[in-house]
Amino acid sequence: MPKVLVIDDNADHRMLVTRVLRARGYEVSVAEDGETGLQRVTEFHPDVILLDLGLPDVDGQTLAGIIRRMPGVEHTSIIAVTAWPQETARKMVEAYGCDAYISKPIQIAKFADQIAATIEKN
Repeated sequence: MPKVLVIDDNADHRMLVTRVLRARGYEVSVAEDGETGLQRVTEFHPDVILLDLGLPDVDGQTLAGIIRRMPGVEHTSIIAVTAWPQETARKMVEAYGCDAYISKPIQIAKFADQIAATIEKN
């Protein structure tokens, strides 16, 4: 069962993503800020991290960079999940070292498939 870590400060979004992914058989852990997210990365060892780029305590670029340098998870897929405009998000994904991005609000019918496609690439 693939493991997904959701790092997002929006409680409603965390709950929606968790419901959608668990319904598809994913094991999900959540964090409401970057500091908690880093703790969950080391404890949970996710296959993929869904990272909100606008967290209250640390920006997405910094957090993605820290995760990329962490032993044992440097190759874990990171998907930016953001409401930023598509072109901006595309540039940020490349600059931040993320593997992909998904626009908010998520498209529920496609969301789990988007996660699966990213996991399969890695």
